[in-house]
Amino acid sequence: MTSRETATKHTRPRVLSGMRPTGAMHLGHYHGALKNWVRLQEDYDSFFFVADWHALTTHYEERSVMERYVYDMVTDWLAAGLDPDKCTIFVQSRLPEHAELFTLLAMGTPLGWLERVPTYKDQIDKLKDRDLATYGFLGYPLLQAADILIYKAAYVPVGEDQSSHVELTREVARRFNHLYGRPGDFETKVAAAVAKLPKDDARYLEKQRKAYGESGSTEALAKGEGMVAKAAANIAGWTGDDSDLLLGHLKGSGKTILVEPQALHTEVKKLPGLDGEKMSKSYGNAIAMREEPAVVKQKIQTMRTDPARARRGDPGNPEKCPVWQLHLVYSNAETKNWVVKGCTTAGIGCLECKQPVIDAILAEQQPWRERAEKYLANPKQVHWIVEMGTERARTIAKQTMKDVREAMGLSY
Repeated sequence: MTSRETATKHTRPRVLSGMRPTGAMHLGHYHGALKNWVRLQEDYDSFFFVADWHALTTHYEERSVMERYVYDMVTDWLAAGLDPDKCTIFVQSRLPEHAELFTLLAMGTPLGWLERVPTYKDQIDKLKDRDLATYGFLGYPLLQAADILIYKAAYVPVGEDQSSHVELTREVARRFNHLYGRPGDFETKVAAAVAKLPKDDARYLEKQRKAYGESGSTEALAKGEGMVAKAAANIAGWTGDDSDLLLGHLKGSGKTILVEPQALHTEVKKLPGLDGEKMSKSYGNAIAMREEPAVVKQKIQTMRTDPARARRGDPGNPEKCPVWQLHLVYSNAETKNWVVKGCTTAGIGCLECKQPVIDAILAEQQPWRERAEKYLANPKQVHWIVEMGTERARTIAKQTMKDVREAMGLSY
């Protein structure tokens, strides 16, 4: 990557997301997350990580397969189209800074915040076969917050069901900035930063600060932030600390040490499994991203269909057929109309109905298999990509931890 490309990449808003290592990815992973990641890397400074510590919060006894799961998953990421020249791919456990920030955030995070996360009780109910009465499981939303905050990500791509985790992250950042963003000489430093502004700009900034403080006006906040951005671009000798101080002053908090991220709600197609339920390897209803074509064909051909179609001449209802759910993802309007007409009139048989889905999935998988070939032939290349990404991530994580330690009085 050229220096110009690197500079451009790092001036774009940053997004961060991760996945627990579960080995080879299936079609549900692709349509639920990877497809979005591939698109996001074109427009954002994108960080994607293997959340192996998160895997241990529920599967802490599965140490023998973790390494294989990690690299099988990354291979599928690359096969799906993630480009290490356009995004940063790294492994969580290779960065102890994550654990340090998690520990420091834990000192000031109320216990009730963790207990009220919706997925906490939900996972306990769903994973009754596992002992989840552990500190690691209770604290995983805070570890997730540390994963996000350590890279000062502006956005986190999530589905609606994960929005609560981003909101918790915002609350954690807000509390940390409130506790540690106002040093004893904060007002003096703010005054020094304001003194660098032209008098009219200083008065304008103060007007917006008061308007935001009195009414919570987002318009006033945006105007004030615009003024600070203008100063950063035009005033000689202006520093990042000046911007942070004035933004904290504007919001009535303090210096922004940890950035509050926003949830980035992207279009997510929920792909059902072979039985119509959520696709999952643990449910035995998944099709792997690089499944052999013969296996894909066999799996779809043996999918159950509408029970009303016991015989070829019986009409059916696509809404009651799991195969129809795959048509909604893979078929165009013409094919879907053909399916509806043919099924409801018994004009086509179930095997005929399934063939367009088989063809579409095989076509989708072909470039993944081709991209994966070079990585399967040379596994060390995947290791090298992960190592390079981890070092790139480490540079940012170290700087954030330097800021955090200074704010907490731990730089001695």
